[in-house]
Amino acid sequence: MPVVPILSTRKDGLERVRQKLRRTTFDPLAMVEVEARVREIIAAVFKRGDAALVEMERQLGWRECSVERLKVSREEMDAAYASVPTPLMEALCLARDRLERFHQQQLPLSWFIAENGSLLGEMYRPIERVGIYVPGGLAAYPSTLLHVAVPARVAGVRELYLVTPPDESGRIHPLVLAAAGLVGINAVFRVGGAHAIAALAFGTQTIPKVDKIAGPGGIYPVIAKRLLYGVVGIDLLPGPSEVAVVADETVNPEGVALELLAQAEHGPDSVAVLFTPSRPLLLATVRELERRLRTSPRRRYLEPALQNHSALVLTRDLEEAIALVNEGAYEHVALMVAEPMRWVSQVRHAGAIFLGAPTTVAFGDYLAGPSHVLPTGQTARFSSGLSVLDFLTRTSLVALSQEQARLLADAAAALAEAEGLPAHAQALRMRGKKR
Repeated sequence: MPVVPILSTRKDGLERVRQKLRRTTFDPLAMVEVEARVREIIAAVFKRGDAALVEMERQLGWRECSVERLKVSREEMDAAYASVPTPLMEALCLARDRLERFHQQQLPLSWFIAENGSLLGEMYRPIERVGIYVPGGLAAYPSTLLHVAVPARVAGVRELYLVTPPDESGRIHPLVLAAAGLVGINAVFRVGGAHAIAALAFGTQTIPKVDKIAGPGGIYPVIAKRLLYGVVGIDLLPGPSEVAVVADETVNPEGVALELLAQAEHGPDSVAVLFTPSRPLLLATVRELERRLRTSPRRRYLEPALQNHSALVLTRDLEEAIALVNEGAYEHVALMVAEPMRWVSQVRHAGAIFLGAPTTVAFGDYLAGPSHVLPTGQTARFSSGLSVLDFLTRTSLVALSQEQARLLADAAAALAEAEGLPAHAQALRMRGKKR
């Protein structure tokens, strides 16, 4: 049995391949049970605040959790910053600077149109207070903090608060705290999971209420975000990492295999799919995957991801490969082909597109420029990756002159009367009268 399922549109038929590639962000049956538990968690945080947070953190393994230790002290922040080796600190600074330069290009301008003495326009203003969720516990993701905080700072958000799960001793990885220092996080709190999302949404005695929450997480934080939308703004509902590689016979199978492994190692539910019309490349990729899997330190994550959520697909041609990629609307699409610019315009649904064999998706995970918080589970068909726009509000401006009000009043009043709203019509006709 191959390490990754092999499919062929030529042998299996296009429809069967489509069925095999269908996926959801989370198992719907599992979500029913988890959602019930998340609702209980949200209610507990709403009613009991910090006390509920402490109780839940103790249940999750941090036995010595207390209200006093929920917030990371300034001394701990400074010590973490000082402990990071210079090369790593330089890498974090490079990532921050590249992200900042990229996101500055996204800043929209407020605009105004003057017409017959009237004014129409839109004003963009930053959200005042944002909460950032960064996964933690057994792993450290300073890159995720940068990829959320930098576009927020570029947008002009003044207050940024970080929640992230600690390990069983209450420790947060120094790299995460160092990244928090780099982007000027206002406060860091040792709390994760659905209860951290609820704390940001409602506010507690220790954690401030925010206007919007951003950042990826597991099933509990994601469901909490979905349930609390409306109480608080949210960014996306990102699920397991995904990559779709489109490759032709010109690329090195080693590079293709590493591209698949790089995203599959995020976790056992990650998705890694190769689409290629080259049978020799596909078979060589299988051999390379098998060779590297034997010695990988993350084999326990890679094997279930490759066997249960991934595939190598032999297509009739590159056109068919691109069509399947569009149907899948993957988080990352890597165009590892001889002429990537020839095909990029045909990729209609993707969180991010990486052009050419040298441009591994891993650059996007760290310091290419765009945020790596991207739509998954086919949501790239209707949503986009995190950007500066996610941290801005847009307010319309309308100022009519007396002359413009007179010219528009009759038409607007006719519409109001047709909708059965007489007070609307009266307000309009009064403004339209000559004075």
